[in-house]
Amino acid sequence: MSAIDPYKLKISQLRTLVAVADYKNFSEAALHLNISQSAVSHAIATLETELGIILFHRGRNGAYLTPVGEQLILPAQEILDLLQKMVTEANRVKGLEGGNVRVVAFRSAATHILPTLIAQFRDRFPSITISIIEIDEHMEKESILRSGQADIGLVHLPCSEEFETWKIFRDEYVVLLPRSLELNQLQLTWEQLATYPLIISAIDSCSTRIRKYLQRSAESVNIAYQIKQDSTITSMAIQGLGAAIMPRLAAEPVPEQLKVYSLPVPLERIIKAAVVKNALHTPAVFAFLDVLKNYKGLVDKIDKT
Repeated sequence: MSAIDPYKLKISQLRTLVAVADYKNFSEAALHLNISQSAVSHAIATLETELGIILFHRGRNGAYLTPVGEQLILPAQEILDLLQKMVTEANRVKGLEGGNVRVVAFRSAATHILPTLIAQFRDRFPSITISIIEIDEHMEKESILRSGQADIGLVHLPCSEEFETWKIFRDEYVVLLPRSLELNQLQLTWEQLATYPLIISAIDSCSTRIRKYLQRSAESVNIAYQIKQDSTITSMAIQGLGAAIMPRLAAEPVPEQLKVYSLPVPLERIIKAAVVKNALHTPAVFAFLDVLKNYKGLVDKIDKT
């Protein structure tokens, strides 16, 4: 009797062997494997011929392992398990079943945009970790991306040409005033805005944008306070110290003592995802970028009244 050549055995035959053993029926095994019943019968018959043994007792009540078949089912399952481990390890190395994505973002984007994105991403890739770096200044974010300390950035200012960007969110600038004022309209006029001391951000990018915007006014406006922390800005507005002008995301959650009003002319910042052009990103980073590009902003979910 000639020796059996193990390299002639096929993975498909072992999968069929295990499936028939599990379902005890050729038809059910075929449905599970998404192949025809004749293909199952052929795979088992070929395997029995190559091994020179009978693996199943066939009858009207189904297919049941012979004693020698019982002895072979465990090593067949172990082979399939090892193959699955190989695939799992390969995916892990590729970054789809492991690895890390590093995101640098300013505070309000990290607070209100990233959690939704990360939740969507973790549903698909639960083994990939996300690291968040919070930096408010735009040039620092560019520097962090350029140096390779982060893979992706969330920015709201134009980037230099070495970066590729995608728009993901429109964030409107709003005015916060004490609810007790009970103004009749939700959009302020330039004349109304000029009657309040203004409270704005001291962060360069935001301060510059608001100051440039206020130059449109024919009225004389008074910037009374420049504050770095968003929570301090809203607290000062609650105390009636002035009208706070800030991005809607930065104001969220809006304290119940305050009411949100629109500026005389709309002002918004476009939040973008940014990466260094032609960088050698991992598959995990590309997977996160796919989620970013399909992100649906929260702008319609925010109550603007």
